[in-house]
Amino acid sequence: MLFGQSWELWFTLLVVVLMVYGLARNWAADMITTGCLTLILLAGLFAGKHDAPNPLFKEHPELPATIKVRNLPNVTEGVAGFSSDAMLTVAVLFVVVAGLTQTGAMSMVTRPIIGQPKSVAAAQARLLFPVMGLSTFLNNTPCVAMFMPVVADICKKYKISPSKLYLPLSYASVFGGCCSKIGTSTNIVVASLMTKAGFPEMRMFEVTWVGVPAALVGITFIMVASKWLLPDRKPAISLSDDPRQYTVEMIVQPGGAVVGETIEQAGLRHLPGLFLVEIERGDSILPAVAPTERLQANDRLIFVGIVESVVDLQKTRGLLPATDQVFKLNDPRTQRCLIEAVVSDRCPIVGKTIRDGQFRTQYDAAVLAVARSGERINAKIGDIVLKAGDTLLLEAHRSFENRMRNRSDFFLVSSVQNSAPPRHEKATVAFGILAIMVLLNGFEMLDLVTAALLAAGAMILTKCCTAREARESLEIEVLISIGASFGIGKALEMSGAANLLADGMTGAAHLFGDGPWPVLAAIYLATMILTELITNNAAAVLVFPIAIAAAEKLGVNSMPFIMSIMVASSAGYATPTGYQCNLMVMGPGGYRFSDYLRMGIPLDLLYMIVTVSLAPLVWPF
Repeated sequence: MLFGQSWELWFTLLVVVLMVYGLARNWAADMITTGCLTLILLAGLFAGKHDAPNPLFKEHPELPATIKVRNLPNVTEGVAGFSSDAMLTVAVLFVVVAGLTQTGAMSMVTRPIIGQPKSVAAAQARLLFPVMGLSTFLNNTPCVAMFMPVVADICKKYKISPSKLYLPLSYASVFGGCCSKIGTSTNIVVASLMTKAGFPEMRMFEVTWVGVPAALVGITFIMVASKWLLPDRKPAISLSDDPRQYTVEMIVQPGGAVVGETIEQAGLRHLPGLFLVEIERGDSILPAVAPTERLQANDRLIFVGIVESVVDLQKTRGLLPATDQVFKLNDPRTQRCLIEAVVSDRCPIVGKTIRDGQFRTQYDAAVLAVARSGERINAKIGDIVLKAGDTLLLEAHRSFENRMRNRSDFFLVSSVQNSAPPRHEKATVAFGILAIMVLLNGFEMLDLVTAALLAAGAMILTKCCTAREARESLEIEVLISIGASFGIGKALEMSGAANLLADGMTGAAHLFGDGPWPVLAAIYLATMILTELITNNAAAVLVFPIAIAAAEKLGVNSMPFIMSIMVASSAGYATPTGYQCNLMVMGPGGYRFSDYLRMGIPLDLLYMIVTVSLAPLVWPF
């Protein structure tokens, strides 16, 4: 029977093997998934049809019992993933996150929770438990999207490799999703299948009996094993990396977030490549500032550091640029960014101070910091006498770069990425928008796509982020990979390859005995493998009738099988395509396909052991 299958089935399996090979070789995920989808769509032009049960036959017996269906998706079916709820949700959530990032709203909530971790294990513990708890009641995707900027900040401030935190973040959101009926859309699908099959309606926390123990085992495994199984791809950032060591001054905002905090509590000791030289407090100067020194209103902080850390400093809540020139610029701050400009010998204000040269008036830009051959400039910004070759860090309208490109005043002008001035005054608004989105979705008043669309629109309308920032926030590579993987999953389903894998797994269970335990393990394994290859919901829908039939044939309780499907269809840890959250963190974490296999396969097996062991104890056969 194995060799009597259609050529479409074998072709689809071959394409999937090619995709896995390409991902394993670290080819671009969006390119390899799109290429494989293209092969399937080309083959679909020549695909045949086969008989399938007519889903309307039970309600309308006058209709034929079977219908002809294609063995491979046509173009419409193949590209349907690009308009799917999942892909649209991810895309819109990127915009929501842009609003949270540009206002610093997430730091308001997460800063007290995350604290100041001293090690990777401490950072993981403080991150994973809140994410798991939140994703128990909220869809996994927004949880990951919300915490991605938080992880980025932790990695920068505490010099932790991003690869140590991003994948655990994705995994923790899946852990929490397996702990309640509404944790993921897949759980809701399985609960719906139960009701249609005549089972009592699933309670909110029925799956919790299995989900929480499995989640605790999963978190323990991450904290213990990630030291060896996750790579340490940490960018080396130090003062010696960049000769442009800016001297920058910041003032502690009266009544601001850092007043009364120590230097360490304010997070001003952990920005890589940035050094707090001294504090000017009234008429006194505090050199060699201790980490326990408490900040006071109107303290003038003098830093020396590289541009990336200066940008982070500018976004710190409670600190303001020492120069008041930024508040006198004509353009609104939402249209500004940071720009680096190297002063030429033809600049008319060379030899003059920034104040006397009326820099803001001449260029409609404010000087925030000055770099001069790696040396510290002992003068306030306005009193610095400019020299040819000085590198200025400016705050100006985005058009500054184009306006100055053909002028001789500067040798080089370039904008700094992700450097728009923060809108801290909008932070409460942004967090309120996020909270409303969570509540609307959590209480099932709106589906996630609609709630996220409303939240994204509100972020732009309230100017938490601009339309340009919203567009720039979209991770096109991630979205293309998600859309293409849906089409490949559809091909596995239509060609019969998914059913072949599921039947093969459950059939092989009899090699290990005829009791319910081997069959339960096989059901879990089949669902898990399909989850890694196709969408979670499709895996659950495919295996559910097989599991019910197996339980009835054995004459045992179906609940352990149903709960195993619910957990296995979400617990896809071993591939980037196993769960859309895994794809979201692939780029920021710098992961390769082998990283998912190395960390995910043991985690998959642990989840399987815990679920298959506990389910029959909670719901006896």
